[in-house]
Amino acid sequence: MATFKAIVIDKAADGQSVRLTDFDEKDLMDGDVTVAVEYSTVNYKDGLALTGKAPVVRRFPMIAGVDFAGTVESSSHPAWKAGDKVVLNGWGLGETHLGAYAGKARVKGDWLVRLPASMSAREAMAIGTAGYTAMLAVMALERSGITPARGPVIVTGAAGGVGSVAVALLAKLGYAVTASTGRPAEAAYLKGLGAAEVVERKELSGQPRPLAKERWAGGIDAVGSTTLANVLSMTRYGGAVAACGLAGGMDLPATVAPFILRAVSLIGIDSVMCPLPLRQEAWGRLESDLDRAKIAAMTSEIELADVVDAARRIVQGQVRGRIVVKIR
Repeated sequence: MATFKAIVIDKAADGQSVRLTDFDEKDLMDGDVTVAVEYSTVNYKDGLALTGKAPVVRRFPMIAGVDFAGTVESSSHPAWKAGDKVVLNGWGLGETHLGAYAGKARVKGDWLVRLPASMSAREAMAIGTAGYTAMLAVMALERSGITPARGPVIVTGAAGGVGSVAVALLAKLGYAVTASTGRPAEAAYLKGLGAAEVVERKELSGQPRPLAKERWAGGIDAVGSTTLANVLSMTRYGGAVAACGLAGGMDLPATVAPFILRAVSLIGIDSVMCPLPLRQEAWGRLESDLDRAKIAAMTSEIELADVVDAARRIVQGQVRGRIVVKIR
């Protein structure tokens, strides 16, 4: 058995400790596929786990990291063989199952998705769980009948990982995108991704009215709380909002008015336990519908040793776009 570098979270007297250390392959958890991890990424959820800002980690010690791309090293699962290129998002990785910030991962083959043929492992993690979640949200809006012809759509937390990919996806699909951000200096960046309009977060941070002026046919919200309540109150008749984040809080100070007087739909997006067919569809759509040049332009790369600092910055709202983590 080999050892490899890993970022390990453990319990400590004042909460938890985080260290970059050598980890023995024999201590990996049970699974029918062992993957040589090549790239991971830093998602907002990773930031919460590594900083201890939320109880993401459910067992200790835990290798952090909720997603990876890599190459199958060995497999007893019928769908996978050595040499296959794979992606994994969620399924408790980095929460209840040893995660991605490590040279190797042993997981269930049923959790894996084949890396799209035209994508490298690095590109897949430049997209990462944030981009995969954004694609799930776009697909949910489409299923609700929100087409470009219905009118403009809003993306909140637009300069973050989910928001940046959502803006790029929606713009390429022909939607007129309004990007909401608490960082007005990022307006040029967001317009470069395809946003037709950029609004400051403060426009959505006031006391929500039961019903406000109708502005958007739909939206993707990564913020929650008051922001989501305001978006719902401003959504046009028959519109839909996909909720996939809680950067602003878990509460929702809204009323039922948008639902019963404007027939607005609020759609929950879960990327962790999402069924395999939807995952496969999402990654197929990311391969075909995402302008990867825009993703490359918003992506920076770090090493494992830099992950803890990146986690702190992402929770503090200091990260724009995407960060990939080079494991091998």
